Amino acid sequence: MNQQLAGHAPAPVVARMENHGTHMAKIAMQTGHDLLARVGSMVAYEGFVQYEPNPPAVRQIAKDWVTGEGAALMRCHGDGILYLADYGADVIVINLNGEALSVNATNLLAFDAHLKWGVERVKGMAKFAGQGLWNTRIEGQGWVAITSRGAPIVVDCGGGEDETYVDPDSLIAWSPNLKVKGKRSFKASSLIGRGSGEAFQMAFSGTGIVVVQPSEDSTDRLRIRG
Repeated sequence: MNQQLAGHAPAPVVARMENHGTHMAKIAMQTGHDLLARVGSMVAYEGFVQYEPNPPAVRQIAKDWVTGEGAALMRCHGDGILYLADYGADVIVINLNGEALSVNATNLLAFDAHLKWGVERVKGMAKFAGQGLWNTRIEGQGWVAITSRGAPIVVDCGGGEDETYVDPDSLIAWSPNLKVKGKRSFKASSLIGRGSGEAFQMAFSGTGIVVVQPSEDSTDRLRIRG
């Protein structure tokens, strides 16, 4: 192999899901261990891997995505190695150990099909944002891959009384046990977000984490139903 390319060759498989570089997820596929992944995210695979775009079970669970809260999913199954990416975005792989994670659906790349998941309304936001905000909750024992437009920061809320404020356009994921409320501010509008006029932040409190990307791309924001 050309020495200039040798450093980019796949490493031996260590875990069910891991990173290959910072912009790609590598998944060890086995019969009986299906994966749900964003349609169009497959960039390469080895072995025998098949795909079923938008299977019936996914359509039923993701019925709330019809207004744009998420992206179409495909069920992947077979034996081999599967590589996923999302237009050069950073990819973060997470091994849930019985925990739960609330993820902005536009940042959701893939997750083990046996995990419990569903689209849910974000508690504490209905009065603030009309009919409220919607996100994808995933929980159980298994792997999840999420994306970030740039290297993310993980903020530990610490369990104290202080609140952590996040621009919703930059929010990727958070611990669903955190309390969430909305805040409007005219004074901060020139500092938070790229819009003018009224600024909108989400305030988190309690024990848990919030994952934030260094981007305010409106295509990655939590959708507001109205």
